[in-house]
Order: sequence, then structure tokens, then C-alpha cells
Amino acid sequence: MAVIKSKVLCFGELLLRISPAASHAADKQPMMLYAGGAEANVATALAGWDVPVKYCTVLPDNFMSRHMMHYLEYKGIYTSSILFSGNRIGLYYLERGADLKGNMVYDREGSAFSELQPGMIDWDRVLADVAWLNFSAISPALNQNVADVCLEAVKAAAKKGISISVDLNYRSRLWKYGKKPVEVMPALVEYCHVVMGNIWSANTLLGIDVDVNIHDKKSRQAYLDHAAKTAEAITQRFPNCHTVANTFRFDGNQNHILYYTAFFHQGAHYSSPEFTCEGVADRSGSGDCFMGGLIYGLYNQHEAQQILNYATKAAFGKLQEMGDATGQDVLSVSKVAGSVS
Repeated sequence: MAVIKSKVLCFGELLLRISPAASHAADKQPMMLYAGGAEANVATALAGWDVPVKYCTVLPDNFMSRHMMHYLEYKGIYTSSILFSGNRIGLYYLERGADLKGNMVYDREGSAFSELQPGMIDWDRVLADVAWLNFSAISPALNQNVADVCLEAVKAAAKKGISISVDLNYRSRLWKYGKKPVEVMPALVEYCHVVMGNIWSANTLLGIDVDVNIHDKKSRQAYLDHAAKTAEAITQRFPNCHTVANTFRFDGNQNHILYYTAFFHQGAHYSSPEFTCEGVADRSGSGDCFMGGLIYGLYNQHEAQQILNYATKAAFGKLQEMGDATGQDVLSVSKVAGSVS
């Protein structure tokens, strides 16, 4: 008899992304539409790596939502925890190949997910077959009600002994409802076992000290040392947390990318090799792919260095894929290369 594994639950907003088409195709189709959203991207990666995963979000009850659910199901994602409410799916517009800090516009106000209220989700039911809950700092950035729902989720998961992970992705275009991230995120991270982000997001979202002159040192080791201090500060402040991962991606010029990562797991520090490439197809979703890689390795109880190397390769490989979510399988991740040093 086959062993049925408990699922990973990804909770967050499903978005539609609209981007200009590539120049060679723009005369036939000026815009391209992609399914997006940080947690949906993580779910897609995990499903492609044979981890049982389901997705919890809120969608309006219309034909477009059903198309999106069929897409998720085609990718191997369970959709039974999707709630129908509200009137619209959130959108965002991203310049082709552009950095998240560059040409991006959100159109999420009044989306079905943003209108989520405490008590709307039956967490006992949603978490019944779940071993892992993943969310990101994007959801509590929308408004206080959604932040309260995130708190409902982590409290319910903690009571059931479920592993909880959070991506400290900071979006300055959000957080417009009168609360600073540092006033909201610590109460959520208190329940988390795995925290992913970087030294700057840890500062903005959790108040962890950051060296504002770190770039002046121009040293990989300086960044890794800082990542170690940040990880230790997080685990000391949040005792439930046993794993912290930090990513570093630098654009040396318009095309040259340098990428490496640091990992703190159960008291020991690890770092990945450096990966470099000339040219990026799409920067969106790389961090989500890294988060998926972490969960994949931890869920399957791989060795710490193996976990970090896989997550780093997956994230770096995503830079050469168009769209928000990765299509890499485990074998293609293992073959990722890019002037490794």
C-alpha cells in the first residue's frame, strides 16, 4: 500500500501578472498573462518536485477563477482549500525582465483576497491533512484584517504541531494601512520554524540590526558574516525558529548577475557557491523558487548543505525562465550551472 504523505499548505493571494511580450512577438501579442503570487509560485515548484501541496486563497466565483483553478490542478496542486468570495482577482504589471524594485505596478485594491476577514477560513478543516504551512510577508502587508487572518493561521497550525515557514519579502508599495512592518511581523514570526529573506528585510520587518555600510566592505565574507549574525539574532529572539536562510543577488551591470546564499540550520552555518550569469530572462519568482527549494529539502529531511545547494540552484535557474513560477523538475535543478565559483 502506498504511503500518503501529509501536505504542504501555501497560503496567500493568487495574482495575475501582465507583462509586455518579447520584442519579436509584440506585433502579434503585445502583452503576456501569467499566474503569479509568491505562495502560488512556491506551491507550483513543490508540486513539480513531487511534494504533495495544496493552496489556500480567496477567489471570486466566476469563470476566470475556475480557469485559474484548473491551471493549478494541472500543475498538481490541490485546490480544495480555495475560498470563493469577493469580485475580482488581484493584478500586477511588471516590465519584461525588470527587477522587482523597478517597473512594477500593483492593482490589488478591492481584490477578493484583500477583503478576507477573520473567521472566514475554517483552519481546522484546511489544516487537517497538513504537515507544513507556508506564507509570506506580502499577505499581512495588505491590511490589518488579512494580517489578523495570517495570525489565525499560524496559531491554528502551531496548535496542531505543524511546521511553519515565512518568506520575509518586503514590498514597499504595500504596507499602506498605517502599520509599519515591524509592528506586525514579529507576532507572526513568533510561531515560525523557518525564516527566509535577507539581512535588509530582517531589519525592515523584524527590527534586526543591519550594517548600513555593509556594501562598502565589498566582500562576500562580510555578507556571509552578517547573515550569520542576523540568523543568530532571529533564532535568539524567536525560539521556535531553527532555520534561517539569507539570499544575496547583485547586479554587477545591466546583465551580469551574482547570486549566493547563506543558511543557519539547527546551530550550524552553511553557505552556497557563487553563481554568475550574463543575462536574465525574468527576475520575478526567483526568491519564491528558493523558498520552495528550502521546503523541499527540509520536508524530505535532506542534509543541510544539500538543502541549501538545491534551493540556490533552483532559484538561480528560475532567472532563466519567463513567468512567475518555475517549470524546473528535480533533474533540471541538479544540472543548473552558471560560472560557479
